[in-house]
Amino acid sequence: MSVSKITILILFLGFSTNYAQENKSYLDPPKIIESFGANEKYHPENRTGTGIPSIAISKNGRLWAVWYAGITKGNIVERCPNNYVVISTSDDNGNSWEEVLVIDPDEMGPIRAFDPEIWFDPEGKLWIFWAQQIRSIDKIMSGVWAITTEEGDNSKPNWSAPRRLADGVMMCKPTVLNSGEWVLPVSYWHKKEESARVIVSNDKGKHWHDIGFVKIPLDAKNFDEHMVIEKSDGTLSMWVRTNYGIGESTSTDRGKTWSTLKKAKVSHTSSRFFLRKLRSGKILLVKHGPISIQTGRSHLMAFISEDDGQSWSNGLLIDGRSDVSYPDGDQSEDGTIFLTYDYSRNDKQHILMTSFKEDDILASTSDISIWKVYNNRKIISDGGR
Repeated sequence: MSVSKITILILFLGFSTNYAQENKSYLDPPKIIESFGANEKYHPENRTGTGIPSIAISKNGRLWAVWYAGITKGNIVERCPNNYVVISTSDDNGNSWEEVLVIDPDEMGPIRAFDPEIWFDPEGKLWIFWAQQIRSIDKIMSGVWAITTEEGDNSKPNWSAPRRLADGVMMCKPTVLNSGEWVLPVSYWHKKEESARVIVSNDKGKHWHDIGFVKIPLDAKNFDEHMVIEKSDGTLSMWVRTNYGIGESTSTDRGKTWSTLKKAKVSHTSSRFFLRKLRSGKILLVKHGPISIQTGRSHLMAFISEDDGQSWSNGLLIDGRSDVSYPDGDQSEDGTIFLTYDYSRNDKQHILMTSFKEDDILASTSDISIWKVYNNRKIISDGGR
């Protein structure tokens, strides 16, 4: 390489790094676009990747789903620099869906929106969370954002202004503690070993503050994607995605300090799982493969624990195909569990959902339960048709 080319390269690298460090546009509110039908960019057939979904259901039965899309040819969805978030809704138990909103920081600019999560809080307010991020050669800057609405039973409600809640990335559901505190599992990727953090609100989401973290050894670190549940004795349990599968840590002071991360008794591949306390007090776990077997991203299965995670039921097969991943769920007033996940996110680009109940997991007639789950499977989104 000639001296002139080396000089140009050095200047370019320096510019790129300084640009990202000086560019504060990732702190700006994104565009919340309701009438996007005329913009070809947002049409499903123009998506090159579709994945990482989340689902929530209102008290009156309206379903909501979110995911993010990629549009850059040649890039898998996780590496698209122009990601945006899609919001869809259904009022007929998931038989049909309508995309009603997209969240896009700056269209074709340097800021991406990704890793969304959707959640109804205890008072019925609907929250949509997502991350905004800018990358440079040696630095990544991210923040957790949210919009809310009091009209979660309407297909096109009035939304609040976007609000930045914290640094980092949050892609798993909040947890409401018996104390009334709300816990956000936020990853501070820039903090390295201190990345799996607990962000808490004591005033129903008006203000948030960082209270603690689980230390993750660098050789085990893999995106975190941590989830928090509260056990019957008030102990908090955090499950974390790691290179070896799932790590577990506990806190006895409501999230301020945490025990040393150890490998969970549950075997798993390095991918997101779904862990949630149900209305009955039992714990739902959705993971890949049987409890004691580490598979790849295939054989998505649901399990129930009736003893705070000490033991697990037999598994209910949700989807036995390869390339299924990132489960997320919610439970309706009548106890029905609605589960979403993605399939072939960079090819078929399917966002799927199915539904079942606790008894379907615990039933001795597993063949009937599997048939029911399969029969309830519906396509939320068929991106890139």
